Amino acid sequence: MIKILFLEDEPTISDVTTEYMKMQNYEVFQVENGEEAIELIKKVNFDLAILDIMVPKVTGIEVLEYIKLNRPQMATIMLTALGDEQTQLKAFNLLADDFVVKPFSPLLLLKRIEAILRRVIKNDNLKIAEKGISIHDESYQAFYNQKSLNLTLTEFLLLQILIKEPNRVFTRDILISRIFNEDYYTNDRTIDAHVKNLRKKLPKNYIKTVTGVGYQFNMEEA
Repeated sequence: MIKILFLEDEPTISDVTTEYMKMQNYEVFQVENGEEAIELIKKVNFDLAILDIMVPKVTGIEVLEYIKLNRPQMATIMLTALGDEQTQLKAFNLLADDFVVKPFSPLLLLKRIEAILRRVIKNDNLKIAEKGISIHDESYQAFYNQKSLNLTLTEFLLLQILIKEPNRVFTRDILISRIFNEDYYTNDRTIDAHVKNLRKKLPKNYIKTVTGVGYQFNMEEA
């Protein structure tokens, strides 16, 4: 599941926008000040941070600076009522991915989130390809350094799902629904068995178990 850090000190904006994001199945962590944001960043591997600039204690710009020094892979959207050019340039000079001026439409913010996450996923897939793993959708084959991994159909579909959204944690139920026909009876143990067999054929530990949730493509190995 995509994890989003949302730094916003106005309760109504924070709660309403968070509900919109949760409707898209994002896991949202709400904080009201920059100190709380930095403490969470130290503990949680976020995919995206949405940062209001004018917040108590530590500003959103200072949080952005911390992210770029310590979590450079994290995408960022700056959110503020300040629409002046100087503030926007400062955010972009710190390599913020986007800048949204209040008041804003939650629906348009969701579209900006989708666009940024698509870029992040595309970049991750390029990194995976550079490391030697490739997926050929038309032939249902997977290769490592141009050598076939000799996967079964189920193993291929598992790898295909995980590798195309490497930031996402897939529950076993989602994997079952995507791989198997509705008439085919299966359960969590079946998925676990296929994952075990797939791992044996992969050259590295590319499949990460997320305890209590499911599986994710392991970008650390890629």
